[in-house]
Amino acid sequence: MLVELGVVEQRYAAVLEVVREGVTVTEVTGRYGVTRQTVHRWLRRYAEKGLVGLVDQSPKPDWCPHQMPPGVEARIVELRRANPGWGPRTLLFRLEAEGVVPLPGRSSVYRALVRHGLIEPEARRRRKADYKRWERARPMELWQMDVVGGVMLADGWKASIVSGLDDHSRFVVSAHVVRRATARPVSDALGIAMRAHGVPEQILTDNGKVFTGRFGPGTGEVLFDRICRENGIKHILTAPRSPTTTGKVERWHKTLRRDFLNGKVFDSIEDAQAQIDGWVQKYNFERRHQGIGDVVPWERFRLAREDHAGPVEPTAVEPSTTRKVGRHGKISFASELYKVGVWLAGETVDVTVGDGLISIHHRAVLVATHVQRHQPVKETRALARRVRPRRPRPRQATVGQTVTRKVDSSGNVSFAATNYSVGSKHRRRQVQVAIVDQTVEISSGGEIIKVHPIRHDRSREHGAFSNPGGKASRINAA
Repeated sequence: MLVELGVVEQRYAAVLEVVREGVTVTEVTGRYGVTRQTVHRWLRRYAEKGLVGLVDQSPKPDWCPHQMPPGVEARIVELRRANPGWGPRTLLFRLEAEGVVPLPGRSSVYRALVRHGLIEPEARRRRKADYKRWERARPMELWQMDVVGGVMLADGWKASIVSGLDDHSRFVVSAHVVRRATARPVSDALGIAMRAHGVPEQILTDNGKVFTGRFGPGTGEVLFDRICRENGIKHILTAPRSPTTTGKVERWHKTLRRDFLNGKVFDSIEDAQAQIDGWVQKYNFERRHQGIGDVVPWERFRLAREDHAGPVEPTAVEPSTTRKVGRHGKISFASELYKVGVWLAGETVDVTVGDGLISIHHRAVLVATHVQRHQPVKETRALARRVRPRRPRPRQATVGQTVTRKVDSSGNVSFAATNYSVGSKHRRRQVQVAIVDQTVEISSGGEIIKVHPIRHDRSREHGAFSNPGGKASRINAA
């Protein structure tokens, strides 16, 4: 009677012939119609697993050498949930710091985050070709400074942060929380940063009125500019409507909002400052930065730490005002006279009050120091009074051939059949019009009011000068 043997039974019989009966592998291969490698594989599996090893197995490998271990993936998910702002690159840095070997690839971490719904898959944006990247060659050469809001307090107030970043190292030099970002708190933040890290060579800011008087109503320098000048810092301003010039500090603001602020409400200014100081500490000393070769900012910034002296103790952060020196060489402050020097009579000096002293500077040079003799109650009012800049005297009109015209109700005069603006405040008044080089000069009482480029037909000037009233005389034809 014939019995059909199964595949496993035939393999088992072939193994027994070799193992028990001592038949050679070559004879077995001829009898069963298989290769020598197949018989050897049966023998190896039987020795390792017994009869179970002769069963057909899936061709799928038991493990993939570059597959992420489950424990590593679980750690990635745990870190991401604890720090929602961390991306694949930051998570890799964290795994490396924890000694994970081997490290998964960046794309593997990204796919793990997508699998667990911790990140939305999106196409990578192309960098704009017209953006020009730039970076200073060494630390402390340039700081970028700005003001960012959005610090929510428990009382409903929104405070601000005076931020500063070293351009070369991305090291945060200033993260000072202020209730109002006015001139004095912003300047105080600069002083704190310089005392902590040293004096930079240059500072780059936008055109905010707390940083510069460039577009303000006044003509003098603001307090921030004054501190820069007294410490030998070159203050650089961006072009109007050019936020990408201070792109490094603006990018830090994005990270600050996403990883730190992100809806937080602080009990007070002090509470917000304490928490942001802790976050900045990790940013400077633990968080690697892609833009500087995947190192922490401190690795770059520490190279200049010992090369820079501390700041000049700025008199600008103390209460100050201005006074004009009298003809006897003295100034009046809070109803008291303080001697400066006759040689400065008529000059404007800066007066600073602090530590019980009155310090008087002329063009950033200390010229006198006195013990305070005035009453403290009068000091606030005295500091509020400043020397008003004298308006420049109008330039005298050019002497030459002139003609008189009357300004019409629109504030214009007509000369050589062309209207020239004078101004509404001169309506219905008589003014003198003269041609000076390639301009039309309009004056009143010997002082110039307006100067315009010539727009009229030059061939009509002779007729215009021959008609004082501005209208041609009517001549009746014969």
